Amino acid sequence: MSEAPENIQLTHADHVASGKTFPLYLLADSVEDPANIGSMFRLADALGVRHLYLAGASPTPPNAKLRRTARATEQYVEWSHVADPLLLVTEFKRRGVITLALELTRASIDIRQAQLSAFSEVLLIVGSENKGVSQPLLDEVAQTVHIPMLGRNSSMNVVTACAIAIFELTKNLSAN
Repeated sequence: MSEAPENIQLTHADHVASGKTFPLYLLADSVEDPANIGSMFRLADALGVRHLYLAGASPTPPNAKLRRTARATEQYVEWSHVADPLLLVTEFKRRGVITLALELTRASIDIRQAQLSAFSEVLLIVGSENKGVSQPLLDEVAQTVHIPMLGRNSSMNVVTACAIAIFELTKNLSAN
């Protein structure tokens, strides 16, 4: 009699949440599509983001389209709406948190080169797909980081970019 194969797909019921979070905070600066915000809730839950801040035109729960893509994670991820994201960035800087904007600029650096070792907490700011992170926020952050793009296009979906950035930052935070 042969043993059951080990490489069998698990169900959602088989997953046991660790509850682990990283000292990583995410600020969505006027990310207007509810599906993108819902996906950010899923990312925050899956990758251990401590808190999701929604600013400007970013939709907030309750929202049917957001709820569909969030798949109930908006109930578990800590989140809040921020009236003035500049005040939030100023407060995080005052607390000694490194503030990063995910945006391609003349001064941005490859996210893999971000120096986080001196910091125990990170605030990552992402912007809308059409306008990116607002200039006033770019002016306030400690560093602007980008994901190297190898093709002809210079951008990708905000949620895809956010996932890559969060994964890279949590690797960096785990090493500290």
